[in-house]
Amino acid sequence: MKQQKIIDDEGHFHAEDEAVDLSDTIAEGWIALAIFWLLGLTVFYQFVTRYVMNDSAAWTEEVARYMLIGVVFVGAAIGVAKNNQIQVDFFYRHMPDAMGRWLSRAVDVLRIAFFVAAVVMTVQMMLKIGNQTRMTIVDLPMNIVYGLCLFGFAAMAWRSMQVARVHWRRGYSVLERPESKLADN
Repeated sequence: MKQQKIIDDEGHFHAEDEAVDLSDTIAEGWIALAIFWLLGLTVFYQFVTRYVMNDSAAWTEEVARYMLIGVVFVGAAIGVAKNNQIQVDFFYRHMPDAMGRWLSRAVDVLRIAFFVAAVVMTVQMMLKIGNQTRMTIVDLPMNIVYGLCLFGFAAMAWRSMQVARVHWRRGYSVLERPESKLADN
């Protein structure tokens, strides 16, 4: 196979982009992207009203902050689905395979338990504060923001269960075999 030159003999740059394939993008990714674009439009509106019209829209800063929270919590499900969390696999290389397998299973179970606990505690908090607590400038309940967090935690819990199921079916996880990927079945 002949390797293609990026810069030819005349010094011209030649590069081709790979085809973009969005077919494996999860629903949470599209939701996070939509919130991100709304955030971008809100910040742009804030910029225009502040620097062009010299009359800043007060609500934009608060709404942008809450949208950023939504992007983070909903978008975090992408990392969970791809199993891209920070992990230390050094010790797995130096322990017996059976011990590594059981520790890897424990990590999967603890990750699921953490996100399920976060869902439960978020629901409890939302029920406790009800719709009485309002946003500072925009007269809407704070439970809208907490609802985004709840959705993100629930999505992360669901994706953690899917990741654990893949690990258990194939018999190993990325912790045990760092060179593998989640898509390797």
